[in-house]
Amino acid sequence: MGAPFRLAYVPGVTPTKWVRMWAQRSPELPLELSQLAAADAPQAVRDRRVDAALLRVPADRSGLHAIPLYTETTVVVIPKDHLLTATDELTPADLADEIALHPLDDTLGWDHPPGHPALDRPATTGDAIELVAAGIGLLVVPQSLARLHHRRDLTYRTLVDAPQSQVALSWLEDETTDAVEHLIGIVRGRTTNSTRGRQPAPVEPKPAPKRRPTPPRAKQRRR
Repeated sequence: MGAPFRLAYVPGVTPTKWVRMWAQRSPELPLELSQLAAADAPQAVRDRRVDAALLRVPADRSGLHAIPLYTETTVVVIPKDHLLTATDELTPADLADEIALHPLDDTLGWDHPPGHPALDRPATTGDAIELVAAGIGLLVVPQSLARLHHRRDLTYRTLVDAPQSQVALSWLEDETTDAVEHLIGIVRGRTTNSTRGRQPAPVEPKPAPKRRPTPPRAKQRRR
């Protein structure tokens, strides 16, 4: 087998289906997965630590290509006994009197979430979830992150009229290799019979060693 194709993904993104399709279509080229923090994924591609990444935009995409794959639903994470659980959908105006947690690894790209800002910004989304559970504030995140950090004492509601994040496949500009094209075809739902995209170059098998001819058996003499 050749060197593996290195694919990174950020928390909340589930690449399982695409990894399975890659294994079915290109078993000769292994796919190596690694999970990276949302803030680290773009730089990992630039540094060539990975060949491509499934990341969220908005993000710093300088020097990178990015194909948007899908848009995530934005939700508000709240305690299960909170008054805001009385409705299925919320608007930013519904959060005006609440304390809004804004973690440093926020993926929605806004400067000020709706509501009153907390005194300090939590370092991570996980830290913000703990504060919500402690009754200190509310948190607005993509739905996949709310599911990732699920707790029995918390729930979430859809937030309409709010920024949304997109999950995108990203790789270095001017380095669209055959393997990258192959992955693009997979994440875009192309079939194996599609004429678009290129298959990764197959690994040439090593020739089998030549077998030495077996010397003829000597004829047995008659007694």
